[in-house]
Amino acid sequence: MSGKLQSMEGIRIAGVIATNWQQIRTFQARLGDVLIATYPKSGTTWVQEIVDLILNEGNEEICRRSPTHERIPFVELLHLMKPGPEEVNAMPSPRVLKTHLPVQLVPPLFWKYKCKVIYVARNPRDTLTSYFHFDHMVKIHPDPESWEEYLHRFMKGDVGWGSWYDHVKGFWEQKDEHNILYLFFEDIKRNSINEIRKVMRFLDKDLSEEVLEKIAHLSSFNQMMENPMANYSAFPSDVLDQSQYKFMRKGKVGDWKNHFTVQQNEMFEAYYQQQMHGCTMKFRYEIEDEEAAPRTKAFQNM
Repeated sequence: MSGKLQSMEGIRIAGVIATNWQQIRTFQARLGDVLIATYPKSGTTWVQEIVDLILNEGNEEICRRSPTHERIPFVELLHLMKPGPEEVNAMPSPRVLKTHLPVQLVPPLFWKYKCKVIYVARNPRDTLTSYFHFDHMVKIHPDPESWEEYLHRFMKGDVGWGSWYDHVKGFWEQKDEHNILYLFFEDIKRNSINEIRKVMRFLDKDLSEEVLEKIAHLSSFNQMMENPMANYSAFPSDVLDQSQYKFMRKGKVGDWKNHFTVQQNEMFEAYYQQQMHGCTMKFRYEIEDEEAAPRTKAFQNM
């Protein structure tokens, strides 16, 4: 069984989210809240773990107190799973919360109370590739069907949480108007200590280099993949079916090369240039210190 998408203020979102929109829109944010905001499959869980480790000064035991989705509740899905609204309202400050909503749909109280927002953007080709696999598991979304069809849906914004282009640009354009730390997935992969240090300072913490190195180790892909409190294995199966696929797949930069044909890549790039015209953001599509993913035959001569 697959879910359906509906349009909410011009954004495609899951029908079960749209049904509870008023409750989501009036979410009771408060002073001191920290909001981790991303487009799906952009490093959300990774940064959630980093933030929790920073706030708990690298204490591994405390950060294994419960699964990620319970430690850092998902604003749009409070009505679908625990912790629900009452439990979240009862959580002590500072609360850390998560959302995939575009900037214009973030509950207004987050802005009113000048909450700290950590945004993570990932290059669109790897985001699309990861989202295609992810949507085979997400029961509140339609079936992804073929790669070719999904690629076109992604470009049009006809996937959960809407257009990637508008999402990353929206937060980028607002980063100086609000209390937003804007990070890039590829930068965290390339130099995790440096980016963790940025998050630490943003959260007004002061940790030693030894603790930062410990946080980088504990939040690495391999460590999180083996950590049942971080790998989403405990996430409700009626929302995320992992019987055939796993939530933590590769976590690499450049896996898109295993999926795009030359023709698809040229089409995607032309559309990217059109949608991102005038935007100052620059994305990495591979990084030097990570072994490049095997290239498809289509890319061997590029």
